[in-house]
Amino acid sequence: MLADVCRPLVWRLMRALPLRLLAVLALGGVLAGCGKGATSSSVASRNISGPPPANQGVVSVATKNTTRLGGADPATDAAAVARAVYPGLTAATRPQAVVLVDQRDWPASIAASALASAPLGAPLLYADGEELPEASVQALEAMRPVGAGALGGAQVIRIGTSAAVPDRYSTQTAAAAGDAASTAAAVERLLVAADGRSPHQVIVLSADAPRALQMPAAGLSAESGAPILFISAAGVPAATAAVLKALRRPAIYLLGASSAGGRVRAELGRFGRVSPIAGSAGVAEASPAQGQSSDPVENAISVSRFGDGSFGWAIHEAGHGLVFANSSRPLDAPAAAPLSAHGDYGPLLLLAGSASVPSALAHYLSDIEPGYTQAVPPVREVYNHGWLIGDEKAISALAQAEIDAILEIAPRTPSSAEQALPPPE
Repeated sequence: MLADVCRPLVWRLMRALPLRLLAVLALGGVLAGCGKGATSSSVASRNISGPPPANQGVVSVATKNTTRLGGADPATDAAAVARAVYPGLTAATRPQAVVLVDQRDWPASIAASALASAPLGAPLLYADGEELPEASVQALEAMRPVGAGALGGAQVIRIGTSAAVPDRYSTQTAAAAGDAASTAAAVERLLVAADGRSPHQVIVLSADAPRALQMPAAGLSAESGAPILFISAAGVPAATAAVLKALRRPAIYLLGASSAGGRVRAELGRFGRVSPIAGSAGVAEASPAQGQSSDPVENAISVSRFGDGSFGWAIHEAGHGLVFANSSRPLDAPAAAPLSAHGDYGPLLLLAGSASVPSALAHYLSDIEPGYTQAVPPVREVYNHGWLIGDEKAISALAQAEIDAILEIAPRTPSSAEQALPPPE
């Protein structure tokens, strides 16, 4: 009876609302809530044995080549990404463990991105100090982590927070709140424990660099499994030096414009070969003194183009997932890190503002735009797909439309070599 009452009501509402708003409401759980009681916000009172809670805020607006995840704040964005990667509806779509990080602790947040890599594949959720936002609670209960055997069955890994989670979850604290270098070193130890082996590459950030320049490290770390470590203008901290020494001359990738001078880089070079990720070509530089872009948009493009052997994205062609975020919302980078280690494995690209696509980014997307010819039709080609993080205050609907258009597969003129090939049978 209640369904009969709700059905015409929902239909009238669908006809009255604009299409874009309808997508937000329908997929955000507003329409799905007809006839259902409100859920309690208390962490302790939730029952995980029932069906997952409504997937509020996971998807707002989608176009043919883009999908938007998240909302107005970091906790919502992280929850949306986590639930897109791990819906929790089958055994295969439940994570081993979930990482819980204090959103007020930037070094812990970005260092935790490495835990999204294989084999642990842990998505990140945000705490707000010692509180657990509702979006994080709902995501945790929906994903129902099974427990990481390599970590003693831990289902929730706390980094820099002691926010309460339901007693039924097995927890492990990887690091309490502390300095950047010590926290990153603790995450590296956890990564080794989960993987069973030491990494051969590390990503090094300057703790003094702007967060917008550090953001692309989140996706790169999640994809590669390389832990993130920190240096500063004063030198290589003891915690960082201890990790590098134990790894026995790993490949060291210095990301973003660093405030560290030649002396600090030379000190870093005592532990392994240092390769700055710099330059529009994205090729590994031989000299650690090479300058790096101070523009967040161009810096992220360099990271996407960068390749050094098997390390790095090295994206110079079509056929990839791409993740887009606003450079003014740095916490969206760790939140989006699981999208760089699952599905279509996308690097993080940045917009300087919400209104439109920067020219440098538009040029790069045009360079990797998929195309087809009469000899090789669209169904035989590859495609790009974009994940947009946050609401329209982060990336506007206009910017989303621009990205969608650039990602669209388009006809192209075949080269002379292609024209000489016989048509496919």
